[in-house]
Order: sequence, then structure tokens, then C-alpha cells
Amino acid sequence: MPRDFPRSRRVEEQIQRLLSESLQGARDPRLRLAIVTSVRLSRDLGVARVYATSLDPDHDPEEVCNALKHAAGFLRSTLANGLTVRQVPELRFQYDDTSARANSMDALIKASRARDQDDGDDAS
Repeated sequence: MPRDFPRSRRVEEQIQRLLSESLQGARDPRLRLAIVTSVRLSRDLGVARVYATSLDPDHDPEEVCNALKHAAGFLRSTLANGLTVRQVPELRFQYDDTSARANSMDALIKASRARDQDDGDDAS
């Protein structure tokens, strides 16, 4: 049975909170539109995979990731001030398209319901 690593989960949550606060106060407007959805740490706490999305659905995912990569040094220094770990993890950013996929699934469900409703009205 694999062990649960509660310390790594606590550090992930702390990283997510600190990054979210840093992005809200960022000078770059591209960063202010970014939201950190989750953080996953490697077992040795050396690498943090940061999943982020944009508040603006029309925003280009590549632009969000590039802005985050460009600000990685600043974000990492912010983490160094707020984390209580010996080594600040390397940040690797990945765009989280969960909300976009959820919206497309909602649209498919609504279209299916509308089609079923129309079929039910035609049968009457």
C-alpha cells in the first residue's frame, strides 16, 4: 500500500496559495489573468508542476504559459520568502484546460437535451 505524503500535500497547498497571491499583485497584466488551479510536487520536493489557467476564456494558453515561465524567477524568489523548506522547488508550468473542457461538455449536454426535447415534441 503506497504511503500518503501529508507533508508534500501541505507544501503543495502552501505553494499554490503563495503563487496565487503573487500573481494577483503582479505588474504584468497577463499574470493577473492567470489562476493557479493545482500544484503537484515530486517525491523529493525538488520539482513543482504548476497547473494554471486564465480568467479570460479567449486568452491564448501559450501566452499564459510563456508569461508564467518568464516570471518563474520572480515567483520562485517569492516562494523562497514564504516556504519553510530547505530547497525551493523548480517551477514547471502547464496550462490547465479543465474549465474549457467542462464548458464544451456542458454545451454538448445542453445540445443533446434540446435535441431530445425536440424529438419528444415531434412524437406528440
